[in-house]
Amino acid sequence: MGFTESTLLLPSDSSHKKVPEDKWHLTYIVYFTLGLGYLLPWNAFITAVDYFSYLYPDASVDRVFAVVYMLIGLLGIFLIILYSHKSNAFVRINVGLALFVVSLLIVPLLDAFYVKGRVGLYGGFYVTAATVGLSSVADILVKTSILGSAGELPERYTQAVIAGTAASGVLVSALRIFTKVVFSQDAIGLQKSANLYFTVSIVIVFICMVFHNLVHRLPVMKYYNELKVQAVTVNEDNGSVSGAVWRSTVWDVVGRIKWYGFGIVLIYVVTLAIFPGYITEDVHSQILKDWYPILLITGYNVFDLVGKSLTAVYLLENEKIAIGSCIVRLLFFPLFLGCLHGPQFFRTEIPVTILTCLLGLTNGYLTSVLIILIPKTVKLQHAKTAGIASVLFLVFGLAAGSIIAWF
Repeated sequence: MGFTESTLLLPSDSSHKKVPEDKWHLTYIVYFTLGLGYLLPWNAFITAVDYFSYLYPDASVDRVFAVVYMLIGLLGIFLIILYSHKSNAFVRINVGLALFVVSLLIVPLLDAFYVKGRVGLYGGFYVTAATVGLSSVADILVKTSILGSAGELPERYTQAVIAGTAASGVLVSALRIFTKVVFSQDAIGLQKSANLYFTVSIVIVFICMVFHNLVHRLPVMKYYNELKVQAVTVNEDNGSVSGAVWRSTVWDVVGRIKWYGFGIVLIYVVTLAIFPGYITEDVHSQILKDWYPILLITGYNVFDLVGKSLTAVYLLENEKIAIGSCIVRLLFFPLFLGCLHGPQFFRTEIPVTILTCLLGLTNGYLTSVLIILIPKTVKLQHAKTAGIASVLFLVFGLAAGSIIAWF
């Protein structure tokens, strides 16, 4: 599906200037890095959960983090959808990235000056949970704006963002393996590991800030920004949009993409109900011992990245097949149950590993397909709104899957 120039649902009399070359794939690299950056802070928090659980043994750390992150995310996405027309995406992304840096700095500073590795200082836990909430605010600001912005560009840039999010998981898995090999698994080692996760995240978020503030100068971005302005000017009154008109437009866009959204919700209901809870708590290996869940999570993340990268090679354009594939993924429930309660062979490492990798592969590919297709189902001037609305379905699916995972 080659969405370039006039095929982006512009009027037939629009300009047909040649699309500038994305020299050295710089624009693609920027969007890939932004996708990597906005998911990395959350990955840092949940990967450091061993250290937080050591500091706060009476708290259900992972569940509290998940609830805080998801609830604030759900509230935030509704506010962004309703009021994004009154704010600038460029500003939202910069504010969000700055909030990421603040949230990532708070935890190591809190540990250095207050907690100091002491167990049971629950004031530190409440501050950390609040920091997770701040990170969720940053995530919604950045994620909605980046996917909305990428939705106004050719599909390869949305694919770059989605692949970047998968690369975030792979990077954190690599760091987790590194820290397990290099650092001892006692209090000091866990503290060093947590500090490494947050330090790497801060560095990458800073890189994202630099990239984001330079990317608009690239010829490719200038070209598509001019195209967007032309689309808005030709198709709509370029004046201010009232709240009532905006809400009507939003609900119209949501109605147009609802089946794609249904597919996204299904993807993450299935994935989050199984991963990572089932992987970390329910399966065991006498051979691999505590390496088993780490290697399974790494396998999932690697195949999630493979799936999200495959859309750069082949994009499934048939809506019915894509959504039908999301429904077929419900089969993962009985298959994984078979790994717990089925014949002895299904409880061994090989079937569990294969199913986990398939879970990641299908999650990655179908997520990428649907989020790429969503902005292309509406006119260019509504592509950003469609991209933001896709995040609503994504966050709802994540929240629903997390809740189901508890049961």
